[in-house]
Amino acid sequence: MPAIFPKIYVLCSFLAGISTCPELVSGLFVNLPILVQISIIIVNYNVKHFIEQCLHSVFRALKGIEAEVFVVDNNSVDGSVLLIKEKFPQVVLIENKVNAGFSRANNQAIRQCKGKYVLLLNPDTVVQEDTFSKTIAFMDSHPEAGGLGVKMVDGKGNFLPESKRGLPTPAVAFYKIFGLSKLFPGSKEFGRYHLTYLDKNKTHAIDVLSGAFMLLRKATLDKIGLLDEDYFMYGEDIDLSYRIILNGEKNYYYPDTTIIHYKGESTKKSSVNYVFVFYRAMAIFARKHFSQNRARLFSFLINFAIYLRAGISVSWRIAKQLFVPLLDFALIFFSLFAVKEFYEKQVKFTGGEGTYTPHLVKWAFLAYSFIWVVSIFFNGGYDKPVKLKRVARGVIAGMALILIGYSLLPEAYRFSRAIILLGSASTLLCLLLLRLVFHFAKVRGYVLWQNESKRIAIVGDTEEFDRVTGLLKETHVKPAFTGFVSTTENGSSQHTGWLGNITQLNEVIQIHQLQEIIFCSKNLSSQQIISHMLQLVSAEVDFKIAPPGSLSIIGSNSIDTAGDLYVIDFNSVSKPHNKRNKRVLDFLTSLLLLALLPLVILFQKNPISFVSNLFRVLFGAKTWVGYEAGADPRLPSIKKAVLPPYAHMGLTDTEAKNKVNLTYSKNYRIESDLKIILSNFRSLGTK
Repeated sequence: MPAIFPKIYVLCSFLAGISTCPELVSGLFVNLPILVQISIIIVNYNVKHFIEQCLHSVFRALKGIEAEVFVVDNNSVDGSVLLIKEKFPQVVLIENKVNAGFSRANNQAIRQCKGKYVLLLNPDTVVQEDTFSKTIAFMDSHPEAGGLGVKMVDGKGNFLPESKRGLPTPAVAFYKIFGLSKLFPGSKEFGRYHLTYLDKNKTHAIDVLSGAFMLLRKATLDKIGLLDEDYFMYGEDIDLSYRIILNGEKNYYYPDTTIIHYKGESTKKSSVNYVFVFYRAMAIFARKHFSQNRARLFSFLINFAIYLRAGISVSWRIAKQLFVPLLDFALIFFSLFAVKEFYEKQVKFTGGEGTYTPHLVKWAFLAYSFIWVVSIFFNGGYDKPVKLKRVARGVIAGMALILIGYSLLPEAYRFSRAIILLGSASTLLCLLLLRLVFHFAKVRGYVLWQNESKRIAIVGDTEEFDRVTGLLKETHVKPAFTGFVSTTENGSSQHTGWLGNITQLNEVIQIHQLQEIIFCSKNLSSQQIISHMLQLVSAEVDFKIAPPGSLSIIGSNSIDTAGDLYVIDFNSVSKPHNKRNKRVLDFLTSLLLLALLPLVILFQKNPISFVSNLFRVLFGAKTWVGYEAGADPRLPSIKKAVLPPYAHMGLTDTEAKNKVNLTYSKNYRIESDLKIILSNFRSLGTK
């Protein structure tokens, strides 16, 4: 008998034996490694609509690729977590109870990664369908590559220079801080910060990768370590890139695939906080990697830059916020003097004898001007975009306050109701004219009829066109014209509003004078969308993307802005004018209750707590109406409340309470607060 037969017999016996023991079978395979090509990590913080669009593009690009996707949420309150759980159950979701910062959050996921490659990806990005396949293939064919970045464009298709960067040495930092890098972008010496002398359409070895898209070899991370958690936000990409180079590997800029990066939706680049955080991150990098002498020089430059940029930033923000109110104040003040001169000469003292006391008039006009500006502020007259009706409402309310105050003054301090009435008319006229000047000068935030004049084309199929058109009607956008561009050459020309097909998009924009294009990503790949954006980058048109089944439309109109978002227009309690009105109501109600305290306290169930609540609301530590402790953390944030919105309903069911809270937060009205306060007047001492 051949020798092979006994071996076959033994093998068959072994297989027959283990078939009767499932635990043994599972034990044989449980420790086999799962082959994952790429692990994608996205850190999210209050960018619900952006991460929805990002994840749609990611999963499209992962077809045919073994991958795992992590989202680390840094305690968002905008409903991001619920959206991810409902729409993307395949995501490995890590929910932090505090904002752990960018580095620590990424490290949490990296420790769980099984992929050959690890991609750190920003939530405000859109990747092409070939992005992962191309970048993985490049890394596979370049074993010397430790990290890879790609070509990035903003929401208008403009190239983002941070796609490739040089190491921020003291000299490079100096050139950047003092603007030499912008003045001489083609110089190999001065252009080292963004490597502007390198062709953006060719592959290059570079020093620093962008944290928005950072593809890393897992084996490299195992050698050099994870992200340095000393960096809360910013600087960690520079640090990690430099450690890759110190390890003897290369970082590459790879332009054969392009992604959209809406640029820092969760952080405002112009804020003072950004200036301090970013430049302090640079100082940490210098202390860690440069020699002592170079680190001192770098730290000096960094500290100088911090105070210079912070001073400029603070001054600029204050100037922008106060410019229009101060201009209004001056216009009101001098228009009142013009009204006084007219009234004195033409009406009051027609004989030429007599005049109002100059000293009294000056102080009265200063007070009037101040009251009008404050009244306009509290009526939302300085909110952007500006609304003329809010300005008019502020002037009328200010007039009422001035007349009430005037009537309470001693006779010696009253000089003319007519000037107040005429001054109100002149004030209204001057302020409306000023807004019209700003409108025709196209000052940002003062374009009065921008929404009504917008001409939009939606690129997709008929079903998506109808869906997005309906969505636009529910937002603040009221376009004057909405056209349909089909995604195929033989698209239905019979559909209402049909303008042409996607191959004719450039001609359609010119003929119909379109201002905005909305791409439906259900019908178009990210690659097609980005390709058309790049072809039309010179056109005076804005781009937005409507993700499939989403209630949002996302875009960006400028390289300097994070993003523009169309969502269903609810009167949320978190809107600036609602927060301001709610605070005014709390303050005035508390003052009234304080004035009537000896009488009101007799009706309270808990007098001591009532007095405590009264002063807490008065000084802004509490609000009279809001959520109870333990309410859904995804609701818009407001101060701790005395009364919940369902206080007068007698609800005990948690789900019912959540529904009332949601309705209250989405459709806030001052009248609702007043009704709840009056209905529960005896319970204002609730702890």
